[in-house]
Amino acid sequence: MAEPDELYTLRAQFWLGHYGLAMEEAKSVIRRPMSPALKIEREELSLRCQLGLGQNDKVIATAQSSAFPGIRALGLRAQFDSTDDAGKQSLLPQLQTMLGEGVTPSVQLTAAHVFLASGMKKEALQCVHEGMTMEHKCLALQIYLQIDRIDLAQQELTKMKRADEDSILSQLGGVYIALAKGSSVAKDAVHTLTQLSEQYGPSTFLLNLMACAYMCGEMYESASQQLEQIRTDFIVDADTLANMIVCSQHLGNPVGPLIQQLKTQYPSHFMVKGLEMVEGAFERESIKYKVAA
Repeated sequence: MAEPDELYTLRAQFWLGHYGLAMEEAKSVIRRPMSPALKIEREELSLRCQLGLGQNDKVIATAQSSAFPGIRALGLRAQFDSTDDAGKQSLLPQLQTMLGEGVTPSVQLTAAHVFLASGMKKEALQCVHEGMTMEHKCLALQIYLQIDRIDLAQQELTKMKRADEDSILSQLGGVYIALAKGSSVAKDAVHTLTQLSEQYGPSTFLLNLMACAYMCGEMYESASQQLEQIRTDFIVDADTLANMIVCSQHLGNPVGPLIQQLKTQYPSHFMVKGLEMVEGAFERESIKYKVAA
């Protein structure tokens, strides 16, 4: 296990989606003596929490006056999250120019997240495949799962456990692989997530993962309970709506209002894009069979 440093709690809260608590932790440690590298990391984690809370304007404003590449990259990430599809494409070359010689791990990580959001899995993996940090390894693991290379994801998890078996990221990596493997190990994922939730408290992120684990194990009522807790205690985000739609379908509940809410609030979500593609294809095909009045 890696020795805890001044940012141990801050990282843990951020990784588990407790962005508000992480922001408070970042403020509480600001006066503690720490190395210049940790000070920069603290600032970057604070900005990433703001991204998680949707405070893109604050991140952009901070990045404009910063000389640190990692912070400027986060500013581009905030712009990416705030703009339309055409604007997103125009920002990609700026990130790519930051990936030259001497690039920092934080810039690589931010670029990988943006590339992944743009469907550029190869470019995202190129940023993190060397595994310079635990976050690099964990993101590489997730990309391997997206391209159906569970064998490579398992190898990445082995590296993570070798570096720090007790790390939250190692535990989350094990959950991601368990979900990819299917119902036979879904209970393992539920067990890990329950422990993390008991130790750090529930969050939208953890409850969504828990719901996915329950659905993977075909325990849809339990999954629905996790999603309802989000509706009651937290903000319903795009992932929550998507999981609610899937869970409701399995339970035989109406999904129309949920789909409409997802379309209205998150028009760029991959599920919305996929549904629009299918609906368009259906409309084009149905015209062939339209009977004249």
